Amino acid sequence: MSVDVTSITAIDVHTHVHRSVRAAPDETASGNAAMGAYFGIGSMPHYTVPELADYYRQRNMACVAFTIDSITRTAEDADVIIPFASVDPARGAAGVRLARRLADDFGVRGFKFHPSVQGFYPNDRMAYPLYEVIASRGLVALFHTGQTGAGAGTPGGGGIRLKYANPLHIDDVAVDFPDLDIILAHPSFPWQDEALSVATHKPRVYIDLSGWSPKYFPPLLVRYANTLLREKVLFGSDFPAITPDRWIKDFENLDIKPEVRPLIMKENAARLLGLGGPAQAPAGSG
Repeated sequence: MSVDVTSITAIDVHTHVHRSVRAAPDETASGNAAMGAYFGIGSMPHYTVPELADYYRQRNMACVAFTIDSITRTAEDADVIIPFASVDPARGAAGVRLARRLADDFGVRGFKFHPSVQGFYPNDRMAYPLYEVIASRGLVALFHTGQTGAGAGTPGGGGIRLKYANPLHIDDVAVDFPDLDIILAHPSFPWQDEALSVATHKPRVYIDLSGWSPKYFPPLLVRYANTLLREKVLFGSDFPAITPDRWIKDFENLDIKPEVRPLIMKENAARLLGLGGPAQAPAGSG
């Protein structure tokens, strides 16, 4: 990795690339209209990897990016882009081979799973061979948790079932893969208590704060971020659905201790992603 942690102000651990560098905008925009309506931002903007890199470079930040379609371009922007991939566990052995290739040949730093969209419980044993690849290479597994904007407001929610996104299912994964670093993405509505329980009990489970404006964070989440989970909570925006500018503006009004703010904004993620040395479980966690 070539991210210079000392020269950036923040690490956004949850951003999305919605447009391929190989396709015109209208070829990859499908499905995002409903998402834009859900977040109240109108038409959802679509960024390629280099466009995302420029956006965060202008803000003196680095970011974790999901759905990378061009590893070459990602490498060119490695000063700000930390690439995560996504492999559906239903791919079976082919998915495991793909995960190995992404990790070994292309420098992917983690894998994102969306149980509701992919239709599986995180503790389903069919996914375990993928977790073995991730854990064996010291990478990060990030799981969407809680309600999702995907399919929201469409008939039948687009066929997406929220039950798969209860973070308690990930507790089994943390038990069976004790050396695997895990991120529970988003405030986990309506299972916030479950997420806090898993993160306080399992040393290598973190929580990112993406997908919600901080002004809507549950009070208990804020209390744990200030205390027991101060070294395990991560800044994430869910860009482009929520911009880092808006998130940070609302975060400034949140009752977070001054000494905790730099942990959430940068230091916890830098340690987890190995940007300042080998990733280690926070002291006293677990």
